[in-house]
Amino acid sequence: MLLGDDLLPLLLLAFGAAMAVGNGLALLRPPAGRKEGDLDRPPVGRSLAYVALGLLAAVWALASLLAG
Repeated sequence: MLLGDDLLPLLLLAFGAAMAVGNGLALLRPPAGRKEGDLDRPPVGRSLAYVALGLLAAVWALASLLAG
């Protein structure tokens, strides 16, 4: 099997961390080049929820990797 038995926890760690970091950075520094119809800032509540969900997934995956 590709990457052994730890493929799912590794993917969950990667996607969870990317979700948390990407949304966190979007809150800290929104993109400079905006097009017509784009928002000035990302929705704060939704972005914070995605950061929390990404952190939860990353911590869960890390705990699964360390325990197994």
